Amino acid sequence: MIIGLDVAGGDFAPDSTIKGAILAVRELSCDDTIVLIGDQELINSKLKENDIDHTIFEIVHAPDTIGMGEHPTKALVQKPLSSIAIGFDLLKNKKIDAFASVGNTGAMLVGCITSSSIQGILRPCTTTVLPKENGGVGILLDIGTNADCKPEVLYQFAILGSLYSQYVYNIHKPKIGLLNIGEEEGKGNLVTQAAFKLMKNSPDFNFVGNIEGRDLFKDKADVIVCDGFTGNIVLKNIEAMFRLMIKRNLTDEYFNRFNYENYGGTPILGIDSSVIVGHGISSAKAIKNMIFLSRDVHNAKLSGKIKKAINNYINKEK
Repeated sequence: MIIGLDVAGGDFAPDSTIKGAILAVRELSCDDTIVLIGDQELINSKLKENDIDHTIFEIVHAPDTIGMGEHPTKALVQKPLSSIAIGFDLLKNKKIDAFASVGNTGAMLVGCITSSSIQGILRPCTTTVLPKENGGVGILLDIGTNADCKPEVLYQFAILGSLYSQYVYNIHKPKIGLLNIGEEEGKGNLVTQAAFKLMKNSPDFNFVGNIEGRDLFKDKADVIVCDGFTGNIVLKNIEAMFRLMIKRNLTDEYFNRFNYENYGGTPILGIDSSVIVGHGISSAKAIKNMIFLSRDVHNAKLSGKIKKAINNYINKEK
């Protein structure tokens, strides 16, 4: 497969992105190719600094960069030669199979919506991994893409998370939970109460009920659904606690699994292509794992499975 990497994106680009690509290419199959998208002269100079033969990569020249603070929609229109705009053009024209970036997340989301929408998807979303105490992993979604969500959107998030958990993390019949302030059916605000009624007895996924915050890392659920406002607060709280523990040398094998570098990023779920976004502060290790996640999401044919599931869901609703 062919993976496109936005070399210009992120706080430490192009050094971390190129070093991450070098780490990844050493472990990928000979059938896999990484396309570096960015300023060609700068890419070649950085590869030379690292004593790497540039021919092990494909390079696509993209002289412009969309900054982290730029308006996503305006920047994509005004900078057609940016690494993100060119990456989406390559993806649309099937010159790459997957596109990964740690650059402007808003621009990545706009690019997905304008070029890779799936009919019937109300909102695409993003995820994070929750390390379980028993050694497994859970998935939390959404984590910030959609601050406000209707019950129907949360229902679709459950479908997306179930498929992602099943086909990328190989979890058989994943348990779906709804993040709430209590386990009882009547708990929560109006949105979660209505979402519970929709999700209860759903034929589209294995719903196990409400999940409280204290149970995030237990085995009560494999996929935990919430709106992006709540999910982002949970994610940032986890990140803050991990940093505090590192600072105080309170780590062990389990808590080391909370390091974002281990996971690389998240696919944008609910689009008709394989697009992965990562943390803006990503290190070379995180970039490497983002490339591996891009490979796994594409090889799982996740977007096709999502399209089929959403079509089935829509047809049942008619």
